[in-house]
Amino acid sequence: MKDFSKELTERAKKIRAIFFDVDGVLTNGSIIYDNNGLESKHFNVKDGQIIKYLKQYQIATVVITGRDSRVVRNRCNELSIDRHYHGVKDKGAVYEDLKKELHLHDSEIAYIGDDINDLPILSRCGLSCTPADGHWQVKEHVHWVLSKKGGEGALRELADMVLLSQGKYEEIINKLLKA
Repeated sequence: MKDFSKELTERAKKIRAIFFDVDGVLTNGSIIYDNNGLESKHFNVKDGQIIKYLKQYQIATVVITGRDSRVVRNRCNELSIDRHYHGVKDKGAVYEDLKKELHLHDSEIAYIGDDINDLPILSRCGLSCTPADGHWQVKEHVHWVLSKKGGEGALRELADMVLLSQGKYEEIINKLLKA
């Protein structure tokens, strides 16, 4: 198993849901518009790949994003993200509502955010992370600065660690090897 601190491992063992931002987390933060005004974004397939394993172990996935983008809605639907909220102005309020609705405690939620508008959640959740290229102020307020940049597998890095810490990753690998 990869070497994680005891504190991170203990936090990860409790996680029942992973919440995350999109721009700067699932993407590198770039927004591309063509001459017709159509938006496109680059997503990393590795982030999408791990979602089915989180679902297999009843770890909920939730997107809370400040932008409202059809491209992001399509990606959330494609990945079967459990819940996704777009155009959110107050991420902290959505977080609190979801905690109640999903019957979760702060300690059971991990969150990845890359910018200062994510701080209301990052300061409350049980395991807070930012991509390697997250805002410097955010880096000062999280439990873990990931080694991956936004759009380069940041969600995958956190999900792998959670599954490893909970003893589920070896089971996943063993099932795949026997398939």
